[in-house]
Amino acid sequence: MLDVFVNIRLLDILDISIVAFIIYRTILLIKGTRAVQMLLGLAVVLAVYMASRIGDLHTLNWFLNNFLSSIILVIVVIFQNDIRRALMHVGSNPFLGGMNADEELVVIDELVKACGALGSRKIGALIAIERENGIKDILESGTTIDARVTCELIRAIFMPSSPIHDGALVVQQGRLEMAGCFLPLSRGLDLTKDLGTRHRAALGLTELSDAVAIVVSEETGNISVAVNGGMTRNLDAVSLKKVLGRLLEPRKAKLKKRKQAKKKG
Repeated sequence: MLDVFVNIRLLDILDISIVAFIIYRTILLIKGTRAVQMLLGLAVVLAVYMASRIGDLHTLNWFLNNFLSSIILVIVVIFQNDIRRALMHVGSNPFLGGMNADEELVVIDELVKACGALGSRKIGALIAIERENGIKDILESGTTIDARVTCELIRAIFMPSSPIHDGALVVQQGRLEMAGCFLPLSRGLDLTKDLGTRHRAALGLTELSDAVAIVVSEETGNISVAVNGGMTRNLDAVSLKKVLGRLLEPRKAKLKKRKQAKKKG
């Protein structure tokens, strides 16, 4: 056993680390998409195949053996959209990204200013902010933006004269990723009649993912925030900033909490 570790070279460690990093980033890439359920299905098929070998179930084993012999082709067909998306990520930004704490707080400030300005002019808006679970399946239905989050750009996108003002603006990894995305509407039967399409779309998204959705009402100019299938309504700029700061948990806020916890301890 010790001889195995003695014979490991630095190149072997580097090789294993690179493969582990690629697997980890791939899992993050497909997290929150239909690919996860498909992978679980393939895992069940593989488990049944192993059980058929152990239990001498010859017919079942023959059937699954022929199926798994073409597994590479099956994976390519099933995950063609995810493979395409992954290759695009590798080409444009090789699994790298992220912001520092100050940049995260700037993004929240820009979102708050934009929503406040839109609300004061009674211009409707729907902004979906991705958190832990990906909403990449929704992004495919919109127009690619890939721009820095700024109040001016958000306001321009939701102007009635803009060709992409309908639908949701999606914020992913601190950037304006796509606009004009159509979200699934909530099917809740207990929703009040004064909730419009934007509010129902915000609730529908948050029922299916952990995303945060901001809605600016076109009729009243009021701001609402949806999360986990629930909605907080009638927010002003100050309360919106507090809600987003709590839900999005910028790293600076986390560090501050940890320091306060250590002092109390």
